[in-house]
Amino acid sequence: MKRSSGILLPVFSLPSPYGIGTLGKAAYDFVDFLEAAGQSWWQLLPVGPTGYGDSPYQSFSTYAGNPYFIDLELLRKDGLLTAREIKAEDWGAALGCVDYEKQYNARFKLLERVCERGWERDAAEVELFAEENPWVSDYALYMAVKRHFDMKAWTDWPDADIRLHRPDAVASYRERLVPDVRLFTYIQFLFYRQWDALRTYAKEKGVGLIGDLPIYVSLDSADVWAEPEWFQLDENNRPAAVAGVPPDYFSAEGQLWGNPLYDWAEMERDGYGWWIRRIAGAQKLYDVVRIDHFRGLESYWAVPYGAQTAKNGQWIKGPGLDFVVRITGWFHDMKFIAEDLGILTPAVHELLDASGLPGMKVLEFAFDGDPDNAYLPHSHVRNSVCYVGTHDNAPVMAWKDEVDKEELKFARSYLGLGKEDAWNWALLRAGMGSVSDLFVMQMQDCLGFGKEARMNTPGVLGGNWQWRLLPGQLDKKLAKKLLRLTAMYGRAPEKKPGE
Repeated sequence: MKRSSGILLPVFSLPSPYGIGTLGKAAYDFVDFLEAAGQSWWQLLPVGPTGYGDSPYQSFSTYAGNPYFIDLELLRKDGLLTAREIKAEDWGAALGCVDYEKQYNARFKLLERVCERGWERDAAEVELFAEENPWVSDYALYMAVKRHFDMKAWTDWPDADIRLHRPDAVASYRERLVPDVRLFTYIQFLFYRQWDALRTYAKEKGVGLIGDLPIYVSLDSADVWAEPEWFQLDENNRPAAVAGVPPDYFSAEGQLWGNPLYDWAEMERDGYGWWIRRIAGAQKLYDVVRIDHFRGLESYWAVPYGAQTAKNGQWIKGPGLDFVVRITGWFHDMKFIAEDLGILTPAVHELLDASGLPGMKVLEFAFDGDPDNAYLPHSHVRNSVCYVGTHDNAPVMAWKDEVDKEELKFARSYLGLGKEDAWNWALLRAGMGSVSDLFVMQMQDCLGFGKEARMNTPGVLGGNWQWRLLPGQLDKKLAKKLLRLTAMYGRAPEKKPGE
């Protein structure tokens, strides 16, 4: 990867008048902003349909796109909605915050009308889309049955035959629920059509997309319901143990994620075909994939199903280098980033080194006073990605108020920060100056926002994944300032002849 930089901003954080960021004008404007600011990358959080807790890391499908991200104005221009229909819905008054309940109540009502008007018109294109994306068949049925059972998790569906994905039941429900199967198929067709157009535009502007691939999929997902054989489940397709991490920097109780664990032995016997299909799906969305919780490939934390916290789990050996080599070798034309954060052992470091993948260097973890801290800029290596903080960290202007006083004192001394200097720009300069090939900034840090703009607090349910930009906050002055900084540290893209 060439020396470059980018900005982390979820789709839902884009401004729009309809309660959540979408793949419409604001997304194109953000690409223009990135180009003007000399940025080569737009890093996103997972873009799948969200379930309980609204977390992008707990999606109903590893392949599907979030219906909330489908831009309504683009549908209006396509003749599938009217301006009056869009404005008639209650999108909420808080422009800087996502109200997911209002999205759920309004979006699907409109998308049903869109499907009624567009299904026949787009029939040939939809059929081709479904043929090229075989996962759509199971996903659309899963969502249709989920709707039929009042959106209950599939593990709570009252009909055992469909709950256990038995072929006769699958065929029966597919016939009974035709309208909703069509709806959820068409929604994915619309999402991918808008996504492909945006990705093409970004490529023309010299901006690549970095996507985040969660290591686990949600228990309540089409992935687990339709293919339970790849997971550690009992005869009733219920997990004996679930995923999480032990107590760490983020949480004294650990993090109980609740995802089902993989049957790695069965996956290995199959040649990791499930993962190959999964990453091939991600390749249709992104140019670079960040493998979330990379350390879980060396060994993973298994927590007994039903436990209230993640404290009493155990480490179990993961698939290791064989898996990593198999996957990266299969997708030799795709770049990967290893999210190697958390409790790191020598075995995890050895796996990362052997894989050849770039790991992550987070500046907010750097200032504990140890000059050998691997996150300090002078310890960075080229084959790495430097972040000020990730979506799980506080924005810099909140971090400086929360961090230990001794850490802050060391950071001020290390960065040569005067009393009047801005903390966010000091850390942005440090990241830009790092030898890491790639530097990624949170948008909040570019704007100097504080705790009100935090994306996620790990281990805390509720209040996350809501922050949004307001119209006009990304202006030419900020773009020019970022461009100067990016060019100064040799991260700006080279100008083509004639530009």
